[in-house]
Amino acid sequence: MLLDLGCGPGDITRRVAKRFPEVRIDAVDGAAAMLDEGRRLTAGASEAARINYIQGVLPGCKLPQQYYDGIFSNSLLHHLADPMVLWRSIQQHAKPGAPVFVMDLLRPDDEETAKAFVEQYAAGEPEILKADFYNSLLAAFDMNEVRQQLTESGLHQLKVEQVSDRHLIVSGYK
Repeated sequence: MLLDLGCGPGDITRRVAKRFPEVRIDAVDGAAAMLDEGRRLTAGASEAARINYIQGVLPGCKLPQQYYDGIFSNSLLHHLADPMVLWRSIQQHAKPGAPVFVMDLLRPDDEETAKAFVEQYAAGEPEILKADFYNSLLAAFDMNEVRQQLTESGLHQLKVEQVSDRHLIVSGYK
């Protein structure tokens, strides 16, 4: 059983379920509209019965089980007022040895770089999406901040790597 934290409309959840047909996934998000869209997009798919969409906010979200065989998350970290909420949730719900995979934005060095990323990657998007992307970049963490968060949460064994000019991945085993 896997846990997807901050699943949004479930794109990655569905991709994981398709790739690993033996896996069941509890997929958590705080937004009912995102989960409704995930359910709509999953309806009729072969993996639909293996994905359980759960509305809840970390910490304190009631999960169907205490421990998971693996945990993944995409683009949740920079949305949290307290980033430790994500790391504590992983610490609390991952079985010993469980794989962990977290991808998120990487904060640029300065506002000018953030503006340049918006123009490079979102030039044709509506202004509201450009503003959201810009604000998300500024809300993201740098590599050292994430390493410190992992140390504080007891997940220091996880590896942090920059995988693009604007993304980082945290991965490893609990």
